[in-house]
Amino acid sequence: MLAFANAKINLGLQITGKRADGYHNIETVFYPVRLYDVVETLDADVLSCTLEGIDVPGAVEDNICLKAYLLLKQDFDLPPQHLCLLKNIPVGAGLGGGSADGAFIIKLLNDKFKLGLSIPQMEDYARKLGADCAFFIKNEPRYAEGKGDEFTEIQLDLSNYFLVLVKPDLHVSTAEAYAGIKVTDTGTSVKDLIHLPLREWKANLKNDFEASVFLKYPEIEAVKAHLYQQGAIYAAMSGSGSAVYAIFEAPVQLLELERTNKVFYNV
Repeated sequence: MLAFANAKINLGLQITGKRADGYHNIETVFYPVRLYDVVETLDADVLSCTLEGIDVPGAVEDNICLKAYLLLKQDFDLPPQHLCLLKNIPVGAGLGGGSADGAFIIKLLNDKFKLGLSIPQMEDYARKLGADCAFFIKNEPRYAEGKGDEFTEIQLDLSNYFLVLVKPDLHVSTAEAYAGIKVTDTGTSVKDLIHLPLREWKANLKNDFEASVFLKYPEIEAVKAHLYQQGAIYAAMSGSGSAVYAIFEAPVQLLELERTNKVFYNV
């Protein structure tokens, strides 16, 4: 069985405080986009994992696909599987690709072996793999708070717009991004700001990671500025970066950005 594990973008991201467990509390809206990894489970004699496509940092034994299988294996008598991951979603981009891979393996195994897990149960397993992993179980626009794993459903549809993703040739680690964060209380919630007219997002809907990340990587800030110069209604860094997305009213061709960045159109 195989599945197409999609990326996400963050519409707004506020860091609201430091937690006792070492994580930060955040507010954001996760929105799924059409950029995909491919994950597959095949019957096998022994458990194994194959990675293809974009290089994934770390040892294969530490890949989140294997971690997802072993997590379910603790509670269910799963037979050995050969897990395959074709990596297309850029790594270190703030697009949640690894989290999506883990979540989709949980869903594949649940379907393949008829485990009978409900969406909330699968979300509980996914939370053990990563802060935003549980989002990809239901995989619909959601307001997220806490570590990014407490959800409220929202009505949001950007399908009438043209979304572009730009990935500079830079890797920003989540730990590195959090190291530069200063917690501030703006008094306004992403949950409220997301319902403003889209043209008002530019002045109101912020990603708190941008200030420190842009200081270290001005190339990312330049990408965002260029997107606005090309007529974007809204542009922002996704998550902790380095990818920047933009919302346009009509299709665009960003030839200048293509020279030094990977550009994904109509996501």
